Formats: sequence, C-alpha cells, structure tokens
Amino acid sequence: MVGVGPWEGPWPRDDRYDPDLLRDGDRRNVADRYRYWSLEAIVADLDRTRHPFHVAIENWQHDLNIGTVVRTANAFNAAGVHIIGRRRWNRRGAMVTDRYLHVRHHEAVEDFTAWAAEAGLPVLGVDLFPESVPVETFAFPRACVLVFGQEGPGLSEEVRAASQAVLSIAQYGSTRSINAGVAAGIAMHAWVRQHAAQTGH
Repeated sequence: MVGVGPWEGPWPRDDRYDPDLLRDGDRRNVADRYRYWSLEAIVADLDRTRHPFHVAIENWQHDLNIGTVVRTANAFNAAGVHIIGRRRWNRRGAMVTDRYLHVRHHEAVEDFTAWAAEAGLPVLGVDLFPESVPVETFAFPRACVLVFGQEGPGLSEEVRAASQAVLSIAQYGSTRSINAGVAAGIAMHAWVRQHAAQTGH
C-alpha cells in the first residue's frame, strides 16, 4: 500500500492539514513533507518557491507524452505548464500532478506567443534543427518558457520562428530523436543545474 495510514496521536493544530486525510490516511503521490496537507495548502506552499521557468507543449495530435512532461514539470516546480493546440490531453501519465501546477491552454501558437511576450518571457524551443544550439552549453535566462513539440513532428514552424533560440540535446546512438517526454526532462534539468538551489529531495 502506497502512502501512510491514519494519523496516530493527537491531531496537529494547523490549518494546512486535511481532516479527512488525518482520519483516513494519505495515499497520494506527494513528498513526505506534504503528507496529510490539503491540496490547497500544498499548492500555496509550492507557489512560494516556484522556479521562474515555464513549460509549453504543442498538442495537435493528442500527444501521449504530455502527461510525462507535466509530471516532470511538477517535480522541478515549474512556474506553469502551457498546452498549445488541443485542450484535451492524456492525464494518465501525469499521475494527478497537474492538480499542483498552474496549467493554461492556448488555442493557437499566436495566442501562446502573445502571452509570452506580455509576460516578458523569451521562448526557447527544444528540437533538432540546423540552427539548434547545444542545451549542454546554453546559458539559460532565469525566466523563460521551454517549448516542446509533439512526438514525431516535433516543433511546428510557427514555434520555431517565434523562438529566441532552439536547443538540441546531444545524442550518440543511431536513433534520430529522443522521446519528447525524455527530452523535456533533460531540458528542464539543464535549467535547474544553472539556476536552482541544489537542495531538492
């Protein structure tokens, strides 16, 4: 059984704790420091320390990798996740982590780029193009939005044109490309290595 059982001993006098979880146990996929906390309390606490990078995913063909990208964005405490294209996406891979993130939908690339411009965030695409620069040596802006194309087609030409830079991930085998969910994790971690305090657990 995953998680912890009902709270043992006197209940804590703290509004962050959820009475139902204290009574019944907490089986959620959350870090130990958030055991028995209400969803709202966890989101509020995460909001205090969110990293200033956002993640965007193009979703024109109902990409099954989006759930994985969302789960990874939660793990790295991204400021937000943006779905470009289809509103519906496969949440199974997210394992409910989208509840702890700020997820926003954009109907078209133009809507997304307008939002990024208004927010003052440079758009950084991640894909293999002739002009791509290595993610391993790229100096990430502290505040930015990383954009990932869907599995197969990759980044759309519209996002490619709107990107301040396009980043590539070094590969050494025979495959042409890395799985979109894996590529997103690598790129987010590259940002984390440059800008985040190395104290996460």
